[in-house]
Parts: sequence; structure tokens; C-alpha cells
Amino acid sequence: MTTGLIPGGQTPEPRPSGTLPPQQRRDQADQGSPHVDNRPRSSVITARAAASFEPVGRSVATARAFVRDTLQGWGFADIVDDAVVLTSELVTNAVVHAGTHADVLCLRSDDGVRIEVADRYPEREIPLQGSLATMGSPDREGGRGLQLCAAIAARWGVDYTPTHKQVWFQLDLPDRPVGTRAAGPSLPADLLPLADSRVRVAVVQIDRTAAVSAWNEDAEELFGYPADQVTGKPLTDLAAWPHTPGTGTGIAEALQLSRWEGSYGIRGADGRVTPVYASHLRVRDTDGEPSTVCLLVRDHERAVLQTPLRVPASDSGPADGQSTDPFEVFIGSPAPDDLDGLLQRTVERARDMLDGDSAFLLLATDDETELEVRASTGLPSARQRFARVPVEAGPGRYGSARMPAVHEDLLAVPGAVPLLSGTGMRSVVTVPLKVEGRLTGSLGVAAEAPGRYSNEEALRLQFAADRIALAVESARLGELERLRRGSLSFLVEASDLLAGTLDRDQTLALMAQMTVPTLATWCAVYTIADQASDPYLSYVLHEDEELIDGIKSLLSKIAPPDPVPTPGARVWAAPAEAAHRAALRSSMRSLGLTGGPIHQVASGIGPTLATASAVGGETVVLPLVARNRVIGMLTLGKPTDEHFRQEILELAEDLSRRAALALDNARLYSERTAISQALQRSLLPPETPKIDGVEVEVIYRAAGEGNEVGGDFYDVFPIRDGVYGFAIGDVCGTGPNAAAVTGLARHALRLLAREGLSGPAVLERLNSAILDEGARSRFLTLLYGEMRPQEDGSAELKVVCAGHPLPLRLRQDGTVEPAAEPQPLLGVMEDLELYEQTVTLDPGDVLLCVTDGVTERREGTRMLGDDGLADVLTTCTGLTAGAVAARIMRAVERFASDAPSDDMAILAMRVA
Repeated sequence: MTTGLIPGGQTPEPRPSGTLPPQQRRDQADQGSPHVDNRPRSSVITARAAASFEPVGRSVATARAFVRDTLQGWGFADIVDDAVVLTSELVTNAVVHAGTHADVLCLRSDDGVRIEVADRYPEREIPLQGSLATMGSPDREGGRGLQLCAAIAARWGVDYTPTHKQVWFQLDLPDRPVGTRAAGPSLPADLLPLADSRVRVAVVQIDRTAAVSAWNEDAEELFGYPADQVTGKPLTDLAAWPHTPGTGTGIAEALQLSRWEGSYGIRGADGRVTPVYASHLRVRDTDGEPSTVCLLVRDHERAVLQTPLRVPASDSGPADGQSTDPFEVFIGSPAPDDLDGLLQRTVERARDMLDGDSAFLLLATDDETELEVRASTGLPSARQRFARVPVEAGPGRYGSARMPAVHEDLLAVPGAVPLLSGTGMRSVVTVPLKVEGRLTGSLGVAAEAPGRYSNEEALRLQFAADRIALAVESARLGELERLRRGSLSFLVEASDLLAGTLDRDQTLALMAQMTVPTLATWCAVYTIADQASDPYLSYVLHEDEELIDGIKSLLSKIAPPDPVPTPGARVWAAPAEAAHRAALRSSMRSLGLTGGPIHQVASGIGPTLATASAVGGETVVLPLVARNRVIGMLTLGKPTDEHFRQEILELAEDLSRRAALALDNARLYSERTAISQALQRSLLPPETPKIDGVEVEVIYRAAGEGNEVGGDFYDVFPIRDGVYGFAIGDVCGTGPNAAAVTGLARHALRLLAREGLSGPAVLERLNSAILDEGARSRFLTLLYGEMRPQEDGSAELKVVCAGHPLPLRLRQDGTVEPAAEPQPLLGVMEDLELYEQTVTLDPGDVLLCVTDGVTERREGTRMLGDDGLADVLTTCTGLTAGAVAARIMRAVERFASDAPSDDMAILAMRVA
């Protein structure tokens, strides 16, 4: 920035109107705008100050400071604020939108100040309109400064030269008597405020213990107490403080504020309450002892003490006759549902209005116990956004959130405004946003220099806050309603997805995918197998897939969060701390440094700087509690210096409850499935034995999803040397109940056959065992046989067919014939007379045994049947036992398109 100050001087030569582009001159002449005046001024220039600013963002704040310092040095404090606001907008247009240097010239004359802002982009013409109402939307990126000029300045205009474009405005000095700080207009006597013939101002001094230490004569006259009667008593015993819901601050707190102004009552000696208007000022004596001086008048005489409100005035309204609120023009006109736009525009305009270095706006949570940062400017907004602080109690609270407050030096009161800790801000003014007496937010403006703000700035900022409080609350409620509708839709969809699977791994993946990126930037799910187990990192997801491995590596090197069953989200600082240490180590390595703090970084953590940045923000942990037991933790994280919104945390808590139940259901289902599969496998026979000279092939299909064993069963086992038993059966029904009988039958067959019993004896004793089951018994069809391979290459079979589909014999010439005769089934009658039949299989012959699930395969009214099975077997001449079984199964599957509804078993034996 380059500046020059020239005291005194002559009237600057007006720029010739011919320098304007022809079209611009024609537009200006046609419109005859009352807001634009390019006529040469005849006032004498008494001082001049100039400065040039680079096209960078910080130049706007520097330009504001330059104009403020210049005008205050000239003694023009009354117009400083308006000049700073206009300069800020025009310099922003130059350095941000035009992208050139901005030249600012301040000219002092005997009747006001003229400020010229020039950029070096002359071909960027600014269309001048005849009416403020038709100039365009205040929300557009460029041209908003002209609307401010039209609303605030006495005169303004635009000049063009071949190399510069200049926007200038003039502010006239207010017509006030010399030497006064503030003055009102002359009024007729009947319009003056009412007061008694003798106005009494009670002066009461309160010591550090809130006790009365001084009580003047007017106080005695007003309230009826002599000084010696009230001295030493707490003022709270006399004050009738209005306990209005939502005020939150009592008389004791008000006395501790550096400055306060408002109404309450004093109980007089006669027992009546006298309404008073009070002005409190906290002071200290030469020994440093603090006290509060209270000036009190009757409430109807409040004009004696009340600070006049700064009411914005407009010299001229728009052409259409409608009134325009200058503050509405000041903050723009965002859409009613654009809460973020409204808040951001508000903090920017508040900062400019008070010439601050930063500004912030906080909104109260639904229960009004916390304030949440929603917009800021001049502060590290990424770090502060959605940060929360308590209102009434606890460390780092906003003790004056419900009342205007001015902090002249934050170093004197550390932590008074925790949002500004570590930002370099020294002085701050904060005011509440209230709707119908209820706290809805807080607006603050801060500066790097101490002592920048006084009660006057607090009143001006409070006026602005009062004008926008209702709009902000309306937009906030609209946003909250949209969030709630979206949350409900989100939870419904999440519940449907979680209920649609019982697979544990898929449930973990769904939990993470539903939270990223809707609720968080990254997510990690820890699971706990049982109460004696430590949390295990089961799933990690980030919206950038390239960072998943790095986050997983970082989390695996730090201790998992404690499995606390307390509901709600709690902050977990370990990932951010580990990420910061890892980033430090990576940075030092890149710089070639091997000493210093690097030795304090735990070894083994190797994420990149990008990984450290991704995990370096706020991390919260939500317990996954199901059936009164913590089964895991859901961890949500944000990138560096970001916070979670309260609404997001509440939504995440709802999701965690649903996810915990779904995860526990998946766990229980997995356990039950594992148990069921283990029991079912125990019912299946071990591997088929190798039989010299005989090929054996088995195909088994249990009906029902997840079933490995059903009502059909098979077995091939050695009985003694050279003798092998084989069986294939079908229990009535399917599923676990039928499978229980199959286990009984298979094991009983092995035991009885190895006792040396004949085939009929084996089946008769099995029939008795089934009947002994009582109500659990089921009838059973069974084909049982014994095989003896012969030395000539043939095989001798002794077969008993108890109610089962007959076995089929395939000869080498392609003929198919039954290999046994039907006999009664088992589990129905106690006395059975069974017999066995002997069958000899020649080399190349095939014996096919199936259950009724094969022969009773249906497609509509058609059924495969015994004949259809025989036809298929006829085509299997010359095939191995495995090929025969496979061809039979393909034929069964192709016969009908529907999934099989009955168990199926195929046993093929071929003599080689």
C-alpha cells in the first residue's frame, strides 16, 4: 500500500465528461438519476489523503482502516461508519471482481468528505440506473456497492478515463452544534418527554460483594430509605427484577457487567415497587477496588438516561415510492430458505459496519443450552464451524450471551469469548439475537486492537441484530424442518437396507456406506465378540477410496475407544493426535530432519500427509448397544479442523441404534447357522470308501435355503473284509425334523450291519427303533443292500427294498430293468416280514438308486416318474458312474424350471 497526505490544497480539477464512453454518457443523460451528480464541486479542499492497495483479499480490511484513521484524524467521526461501509464495498469490487489495484483518495472540504475509489479496468462499464429498485438484485456478485452509494451517500457518480474507472461518493457533515457528541432536532414543547418538575437521579454505588456502599439524597427521596438503613445491604434485597422466561440473567449478573442499561423495579420503604430506568457502569478506584455505579430515574423519565437508538435514515426513497430499509439493502436480500447465505452476509456486513477484523454468528440449539458457530469471517472458519459452547455454565461459556457485552481487552479476561481464543483478537462486542424474548443466537464483531468498541457500537450492533433475528429464526426453523424430513427419510431407508440382510459382513459394509459421505467424511466400525474381548477394527470407509488403507493403518496403531455403554456421541481425540504426530514426522522427514520432536513420534505409523489431514478433524464415537450389551462402536470423523453439527450427531445416534440391532441379529443368525451347519454335517456320511472293481458316485441335494441335510439320506460303508453295505432312504417330510430321523437311521444301519445281521434283520430292528421315538417317529422308505465283489469281475448284491423306489439295472446292451421287488416301508407297522433278493452285476452293468424327489419331479401336471427315469438311464450306456449320476441330475433339473421342493439323492454303482 502506498499513501500520501497533503494538508490543504485547492479544488481538484474535475475530470471532463468527455472521458466517459459515448454510450455511458448517453445513458446517464437519458436517465437523469437523482442519485448521480457529476457536476464540478465548488467546495474548497482543505485536506487530501491517498493510498493504493494491491489486488489481494486483505487489502479490503487495510482500506477500511485507512479511511477510518483518515476521517477520525480530520474529526469526522459522525460519518466514519458510512464511509467505511461504502469504501469496503467499492474496494472489494476493485480488488476481487475487477482484479486490479485499487486507488483510494479522500478529500476533505468545509461541508463534507468526498472519497474516490478507482480501479484499472476501464472497459468494465457499470450501468447506471435511474432507480435503486431497478438497479438489480443485491445478491449478485457485482454492483452491490452502487446500491449502498445510492442508499447512504449524499451524492455519488462514476467517471471513466482511458486507464482508470472511478466510483466516487460524497458524505455531508450532519448539521449539529459545534462540540456536541450527539444532538436531536428542535421539537415543540408538547412533543418533549414527560418528567416531574424536579427530576431526581438516584446514584447508588455497589461494592464487589453486591452490597450498597453509597446512597445519595435523591435515592432517599425516591425510595424512602435513609442511607444508613440500606448501606451494607445487597441491592438484590431491594430490586424487583423481572423474571421473564428466557432472560437468564439476574440483577447480580447485571451488576458484574462492565456496562448495562435497562428497566427493573425498586421496593420502597412503603412496600410499593417503583419502576426505574437504570444505567450501570462498573469502575475501580485508585486502589484497584471494583464497584458498580448505578444511575436510577423513574421509568417514565427514562429519556434522561436512555441512550438514543441509532435509527437509520434515508434521504430519498426509491422512485416507486416504497420505503426501503437501509439495513436490508446493507445485508442484501437472500432467499428466505437460504440460511447459510443470510448468516454469512450478516457477519460480513456487521464486520464492515463496525470496521472489525472479524465477525461471527452463533445459533442456539433447540434446548438453548448451547450455541453453535454457523458463520464467521476473518476467523479460521473451517476450524470454528459447528463448534459448540455452553450458554450458562461450565468452562468456556458465553456468560453474557443473553445481553449485549463489550470486551475492551480479551487479554484481561481470558476465555470470555472462547471462539476467539488463539486468534489474536483483543476487543469484541457481542449482542444477542432474540425472538419473543427467547435467545436464538449471538452476533459478535472483533478487532485485533484493544479498546476499539464502546456501548455505542453495542447499541448499533443490537439494532442490526434485532432487525434480522426474526428472518434468521424463520430460516433456521425452515432448515431444521428440512433436516428432520430428510432424517426421517434417511432412517426409513437405512432400516429397510439393514433389515434386508442377515450377513454380518454385509451389515458392517452397509453401516459404513450409509454414514459416508451423508453424515461423515470417514467411518470406522469396531466390533466386540464378547465381554472378555477387546474391540476389533472390522471395517473402515472414506469418501476417497485411496485414503482407506492409510486410515486403517493409522487406527490399527492406536488403542481402540473404550466400549462405554452411555448413549450419545462422545469426542475421541486419539485419531487426530496420532494424525498430527504422523504429519509432523512426515514433514520433518521431507525436510531431512532427524532430531528434535521426531523422536517423540511413535514408530510404525506411516500414513501420508493426506491421510493425516483426513483424520485430523473432530472424531466422535457412538456405542453399538443391543440387548443391553455393547457389541461395538461406530466411529465418525471429519477432515482437519471440522466439527459435527448437533443435528447430524442426533441422526447418527438414531442410526447407531438401528445398526446395532441389525448387527446383533446378523451375529445371532451367523451363530445359529454355524451350529446348524455343524450338526447337519455330522449327519452326512464320511467319504465314500474305495471298492475294488466298482465305481460309486453320489449326488445329494437338500431342499430349502441353508440346509445341508434333509429327509433323504445315503450311505456306503465297509461291513467286513470284502463286504460293503449301501443304503438310500427317504424320511417323510423335509428340514430339521426329518434330518433327525435320517441320523438315527444311518447310524443304526452301520451298527446293526456290523453285528453280522442279515439285511431283513437289520431293517426290522431299525423299524423298532423308529417306532420307539413315539410322537417324533416318521415313516421311512429305505433301500438297503450288501455288495460282494467277485473274482471274475462281477459283483453280487443282496437287496431289501422297503417301500422305496425300485433300483434300476442298466445292462451293457442298453436294457433297463428293476433290480428288486417292493416291500413294506418302515415306521408304520411293528411286525414286518422282509426278505432279501440277490442280484449279480456283470462287468459294465450300472445299478441306479434314487429317492422320490427325482421320480416325482413335476412341471405343471407332468411328472418325470419311473418311466421317464428309465428312459434317461437308457442313454447312459458306456458311461462311468459319475457321468451317469450327472446326466440323471441334469435331466431332473431341465424337466422343470422351478427350484426343487423335495430332497434328492442319487446313488450310482458301476462294475468296472
